[in-house]
Amino acid sequence: MSEMDAHTFSTWLEEQPGPVLVPVGALEQHGPHLPMGTDAVLSTSIATAVARRTRGLVAQPFTYGYKSQQKSGGGNHLRGTTSLDAAALIALTRSVTVSLLKQDVRRIVFVNGHFENYQFLYEGVDLALDELGIGSGDDRSVLLLSYWDYVSEPTLAQVYPDGFPGWAIEHGGVLETSLMLHLEPSLVSLDRAIQHPAASLPRFDRLPVVAGRTPDSGCLSAPAGSDADKGRLLFDQVVEDLSADITTEFGLDQAEHPEGA
Repeated sequence: MSEMDAHTFSTWLEEQPGPVLVPVGALEQHGPHLPMGTDAVLSTSIATAVARRTRGLVAQPFTYGYKSQQKSGGGNHLRGTTSLDAAALIALTRSVTVSLLKQDVRRIVFVNGHFENYQFLYEGVDLALDELGIGSGDDRSVLLLSYWDYVSEPTLAQVYPDGFPGWAIEHGGVLETSLMLHLEPSLVSLDRAIQHPAASLPRFDRLPVVAGRTPDSGCLSAPAGSDADKGRLLFDQVVEDLSADITTEFGLDQAEHPEGA
């Protein structure tokens, strides 16, 4: 949408063959081998590919996200992580949702790429729908998802042949590194990656955090075994399954979808 003129957008709205996808990321440290914008890069790339398959549009991404938590992102105490508080993210989500719906957008999909964002995106969308009086049975609706929830068990088995360590410590690890090697290899510095055991964190959150519980790399697991082929496998499978869900949920015409997009 950011590269589209307003008159063309208005014409698209008249037909509205697909959804408006809103990528959501963060500006967060991902160790010495990945850029701080990784979450936004991945969510935007996935949203763009899905938009091609569903004849949708990609809105301007949210490039800041909620505070990094130690058990999922290393912690907000680490340099390189620049965050929104909950109220700001809720307000941003609410405002963008209301604005799109007021312009007669009927289908919105938030594609989340930062674990900590989810509940605040949910709250923002819920408040927006309440503000506009949109309830069950309305033809206007919003989908909210995190892309990793679309990674299938067969794909995980191929990406992690020695066993999947769990999403809780997959920060700066094999999944994100492999996806970045596939999508933006020039932004990855594998020679700077630090190999270390997976973080061992308690089942509780402690505030202020005990900084020493986060590995020095800032990653919760090492990227050993990452490669572009795994990234392509992950990307293609997620895009295919997410596109299929959107097509079914919104009742889109599958015959109109471009092949191989």
